[in-house]
Amino acid sequence: MTFASFLTVPSNASNVAATFASNRIRRRPNTEDKRTIISKVLAQAADRETKEDTAARPVYPFSAIIGQEEMKFAAIMNIIDPNIGGIMVMGDRGTGKSTTVRSLVDLLPLIDVVKDDPFMSSPTDPNLMSPDVLAAFRAGENFETVKIPINMVDLPLGATEDRVCGTIDIEKALTEGTKAFEPGLLAKANRGILYVDEVNLLDDHLVDVLLDSAASGWNTVEREGISICHPARFILIGSGNPEEGELRPQLLDRFGMHAQIKTVKLPEERVRVVEERTAFDTSPKEFRDKYKEEQDQVIEKLSAARTLLPSVEVPMDIRLKISQVCAELDVDGLRGDLVTTRAARAAAAYRGSTEVTDEDVYSIITLCLRHRLRKDPMATIDEGTKVLEVFSSVFGYDSEE
Repeated sequence: MTFASFLTVPSNASNVAATFASNRIRRRPNTEDKRTIISKVLAQAADRETKEDTAARPVYPFSAIIGQEEMKFAAIMNIIDPNIGGIMVMGDRGTGKSTTVRSLVDLLPLIDVVKDDPFMSSPTDPNLMSPDVLAAFRAGENFETVKIPINMVDLPLGATEDRVCGTIDIEKALTEGTKAFEPGLLAKANRGILYVDEVNLLDDHLVDVLLDSAASGWNTVEREGISICHPARFILIGSGNPEEGELRPQLLDRFGMHAQIKTVKLPEERVRVVEERTAFDTSPKEFRDKYKEEQDQVIEKLSAARTLLPSVEVPMDIRLKISQVCAELDVDGLRGDLVTTRAARAAAAYRGSTEVTDEDVYSIITLCLRHRLRKDPMATIDEGTKVLEVFSSVFGYDSEE
C-alpha cells in the first residue's frame, strides 16, 4: 500500500475537487497553463541556483579554525557517536560559532539512503524509513540506493511550524483530489544535523516541536485530515549569545554537550584570526587547498574512531564513578549518566583505545554535565569548575589537577 493510497480523500470529495479543477481550467485555460509552466520554470531555476550557490560557497576548513577547543572537541565526539545528542554552543557574538558549525560539513561521513526519498530513509533500518519506504520494505521490494554525505539543515528563527513539521500538499490536493504530505525541515534533517543559530531566540512553539522530536526521534503531524509519523533522528546543534537570554531547561537538557566560547584576548591570536579569515574571503579555493592535508588527517582519524567505537568498553568501576559524580551534582534524570558514558567511549575511540580511562572521562565530563546543574544565584564558582571539583573527589585526584 502506498502512502497516497491511505491518504486519499473520500470519493465525493475527490469528485468535488476534480470538478472544481476542471471548471477553473475550462474558464481560464491559458492563464492556468501559463502559471503551471511558469511555476515549473521557477522551481527548476531555484533548484539550479541552490546547487550553484552550494558549490560556489565553500565552507571554512575545520582544521583552520583557531581556538574554540571545547566546541571543536564536542563536535568531533558527536560525529564519532551521533547518539551523544548534539551540542549547545554559547559564547560572545562574533566569535565564529556559526562558521565552526558549518565547517563540520567536510567531516561528515557518507551514508546510504533510498534514492529520491525526501525523508532520507535508510535502506536497511526500518526505524529510519518513511511510511512509503517501510511499506515497500515489508513487501520485499528492492530499493535503489545512493551514498550521500550526512545532511546539515539550518532552522531559521522565522520558520513557521508548517515549514518545520511539514503540511498538506495543496497542489496535489487540487489537481489530483488526494491528500498528500509535503515534508518539512525535520524530514530533511533525518539522519543528519539540525542547526539552530540563536537558538535562545527561537519561538516557544518551535521549541516544543524540537523537544518532542528530539525526545522521541519521530515527527508526528496531525492536520487538515493528514495523519503521518516519520523518523526525525538528528544531531541537534544550537548556538547563541547568553546576553540575549537563557534557554528553557527542557530544551537545554536535550543537548548532549555544552560548549562555551570566549573571545580571544591575545593580540597575536586576534591578528592571526583576522589574517586567516581575510585570506579565505579573498581566495577560498586556495585557502582550502592550503589546509587540505590537515583536513584529510582529521577525516581519517574520525573514520578510524567510528570504526573502533563498537568495540570500546567502559570498565564497571568507571561506570559507577560517573554515576556517583552525577548523583553528587544532583543531576536530574539519567541522561547525564548516559551521555557522559557515550562521550567517554567516543573519546577513547578518538584516542585509538578500546578501553575508557579516567583521562577520557576527564576530557568530556564538563561538556556533558555543566548545563544540567541547577542554577544557584549565590554560587561563587561556575558550573564547569564545580563539575571538575566533584570529578576530582570521586576519581581520587587533587582538585588542582
